[in-house]
Amino acid sequence: MYITIGILSGVILLLILILLIFVRQIQDICRQLLFFTKQDSNIRITSQISCGGVGKLVDILNMIVKERRENKKKYMDKEVYLSDVYTNLSHDIRTPLTSLDGYIQLLEECENKEEQKRYLWIVRERIHSLKEILEELFTFSKLKNETYHLELTECCINRILRQTVFSYYEDWTKLGIQPEFDIEEIPIYMEGNEQALFRVFQNVMKNAIDHGEQKIGIFLSSSQNVVCVQICNEISKTEEIEIDQVFERFYKADASRNKNSTGLGLSIAKEFVLRMNGTIVAQLEEQEFSIIMKFPIIKKNKSVINI
Repeated sequence: MYITIGILSGVILLLILILLIFVRQIQDICRQLLFFTKQDSNIRITSQISCGGVGKLVDILNMIVKERRENKKKYMDKEVYLSDVYTNLSHDIRTPLTSLDGYIQLLEECENKEEQKRYLWIVRERIHSLKEILEELFTFSKLKNETYHLELTECCINRILRQTVFSYYEDWTKLGIQPEFDIEEIPIYMEGNEQALFRVFQNVMKNAIDHGEQKIGIFLSSSQNVVCVQICNEISKTEEIEIDQVFERFYKADASRNKNSTGLGLSIAKEFVLRMNGTIVAQLEEQEFSIIMKFPIIKKNKSVINI
């Protein structure tokens, strides 16, 4: 009987010891969790024992802590992004708004009909600039939304590129630019979105016009499986372009020459290109700046393109 009591006492003491170890381990895990809630640390939660489900508990807690860190980083990145948006947007909108206010005051005070017409034309131009700025910001925000879906269909890329070139006819004429272009005649089809492609080519061409030095080239060629579009322009020797930054949001090579630009044009072009399974890169060779886009080809036709 004494032996039985002794064995039971030993078992009870062992269970108490195990319980104390578990309690101390849980308390240690709680201290570590409390530390992580107050400190931004990449240290993982550790335990001295892994039996009794403690090891699994620690793994789950580490997974939760990791998700928390990632969510916190996303939140901080979004905060920085929103701050950049507000800062740049307020700066970009302030210029045309200030100008609008000034010309409206001049319009109110002016009695000369011709001068009134000129001021009205300038006011309309400033309003148009504001609309473009807001449209670019809206498009960029939409593309950055993970839930946004771009519907892709069969598109004739040659035709869309030619239409975009001709849509800038007045700009070419006004600036005295005669663009050099060589666009393959055989219709080439890709999986894309017509409006998105038009916007891509439009943004890249506008960038070439803003920074071009009377020399702009637009080329489209294809291999067996890939169609390549290159839009290039000669830049001023005084202009400095950070080639690895051109697709970053709000990047402007020369802010003084782009008062009505948000610096989002090439960022929007890149987002659309990637969503159409294409690639886009920027190159700078001496004074020639190029944007090169490539898309997978679905098919080619032997007929002539009708615009």
